Order: sequence, then structure tokens, then C-alpha cells
Amino acid sequence: MLVVREIMYCKPGKVRALVEKTVKMAALMEKSGQGKMRVMTDFVAERYWTIVSDFEVESLDAFGKIMSGEDDSMDAATTKEMEELMKGNHDLIDYGRREIYKLEN
Repeated sequence: MLVVREIMYCKPGKVRALVEKTVKMAALMEKSGQGKMRVMTDFVAERYWTIVSDFEVESLDAFGKIMSGEDDSMDAATTKEMEELMKGNHDLIDYGRREIYKLEN
């Protein structure tokens, strides 16, 4: 089992908009059976305006299918809704990174 962590550094004043989008994306992922995503904002972080989301996947192959759209857990309407939510994300984010960890328990 792997934990995928997305760390995004927002532009000033853009955190709330990205949080709202990310929470909606998390609900779509869970509804589609892709697992529960946690969405966190910084209390104290390396940098202001940080949003972190994480979720679990079975393998790198499963993650690759989700990212490429090959995962068939989302129906066409949900996929379209996800695409709409992702529009404009680049206007909200200064930069970000992804970390993938192996769960050892």
C-alpha cells in the first residue's frame, strides 16, 4: 500500500478557492471507490498558504491508471465533473510537488 501526498503552495489569497476544489475532488474520488482523500491546510509549515492532500493506493500501477484516466472507477459524468474542477488550478498554485510513501504497517 502506498500513500500519495500532494503538496501545493498557493498564491496569496488563493488558498480557500483551492481547498474548496480539492475537497470536492476528494468527494468524487471517494464516491468512485478510489479511497478517501484527506485535505489539510497549514497551521505551521515550511511556507505560508500550503495545502496538502493525501490518499492511499494499492500500487504504482494503480496510481498510474488513476492519473492517466485508465482507471474505470469513475463514470463519464464524474470524470467530466473532475475535469471541470481541475480547470484553473494553475491560477491558484505557485508550485507544488508529489511524494509517494510505502506504508510499512
